[in-house]
Amino acid sequence: MSIITDNVIPGNDGKKFGTNAMEDKDLLQIKTILLELEGIKEVVLNMEIFPREFTVFTTKMIPITEIENKVREVGFHAIPKDLFDL
Repeated sequence: MSIITDNVIPGNDGKKFGTNAMEDKDLLQIKTILLELEGIKEVVLNMEIFPREFTVFTTKMIPITEIENKVREVGFHAIPKDLFDL
């Protein structure tokens, strides 16, 4: 548990999350609800892979639990991916 693993850090890389949402409309709903959070500047959806994933870009440090809870409000899960791609 550290600042880097528990938060989305502002920058060019963002933080990737996997989700159990499958339909395009569900992913767009996740994007819309996340953009309501203060500090989130962009959510990029990847609808081409399975499981679906999205990347969150921020202007300030945001706890991952805040994003997970916000996505849970619309009935889906957000699971943070590893820090760096191998």
